[in-house]
Amino acid sequence: MTARPRPHRALLGALVLFMMLGAVVACSTTYRVLARSVSAMTTGPRHVAHRVRHPKLEKARLAVLWVGHATALIQLDDRLLLTDPVFTNSVGQLSPRLVEPGLSPDALPPVDAVVVSHMHFDHLSHESLDRIASKIRWLVLPTGGLVYLGDYPFRVSELGPWQAHELDGLRITAVPAKHAGWRYALDAPWMTRSAAGYVIEYHGLVVYFAGDTGFRARMFRDIARRFPHIDLALLPIAPISPPVFMRRRHLDPAQALDAFQLLGARRFVPIHFDTFINSTGEPGDAPALLRQEMARRQLPPGRVLLLDVGEQRVLVP
Repeated sequence: MTARPRPHRALLGALVLFMMLGAVVACSTTYRVLARSVSAMTTGPRHVAHRVRHPKLEKARLAVLWVGHATALIQLDDRLLLTDPVFTNSVGQLSPRLVEPGLSPDALPPVDAVVVSHMHFDHLSHESLDRIASKIRWLVLPTGGLVYLGDYPFRVSELGPWQAHELDGLRITAVPAKHAGWRYALDAPWMTRSAAGYVIEYHGLVVYFAGDTGFRARMFRDIARRFPHIDLALLPIAPISPPVFMRRRHLDPAQALDAFQLLGARRFVPIHFDTFINSTGEPGDAPALLRQEMARRQLPPGRVLLLDVGEQRVLVP
């Protein structure tokens, strides 16, 4: 008679097998991403033919310009706010930029505030901050981010979840995000509260910038409950491949639309796609899936604004 394995041994065996399979998938994913990165480094970023040279608009209450990835320039009446500024040709020296920034840092006007969602290299870029430091009045980081910043001349605020600061009527509130906030992996044990989204309020206008986040319905409902009149939501729609890894801390296009619905926002501008190589997916995958999901849900025209890199759109004249 064949002896049956004891439950704890069977569980241990299953755990070891799961870890081995995970390691194989991770190594395969890493290899594919690195291979694509090396190939992209030889060609350089794609040129944007018509970059905006004067982004501050005279007659616009609310406007947005997608610079690429999680970087967007938002105009709220006479105020300008920049999200997760990254202008470099690569991040972490390994992930090359596929398309040049939609706004040259030299063409960036003085900004009233910059928000940084977390410490990853594709969101907190020291080289980019160095280039625009003289144009920044105020920078906001999540809890624990100050130690990664260095010495800069502008005002800096650290905000924990639901904490808010205000400067001359421009109010910024940090809101929860389902993401990792560490920078070097080894700092993960103590950087547990260092990822955030932000709600920006000024003159009755309300903008939600998610930064980078996974899906948590209760989180988006809580944001909507505290901010019931969001004019614009900037939500990531990638990376999406391989899903077993990405869905833990990233939104796919369908989840981004779910979040948009839960937030009750008037408009949704997708971000965080087709700018850097950070997954096994191909450029164009995420926006194609988004369009398919929009058609399936029969969303009214104008609710979702799928911008090109460098495109600026006025939402409230």
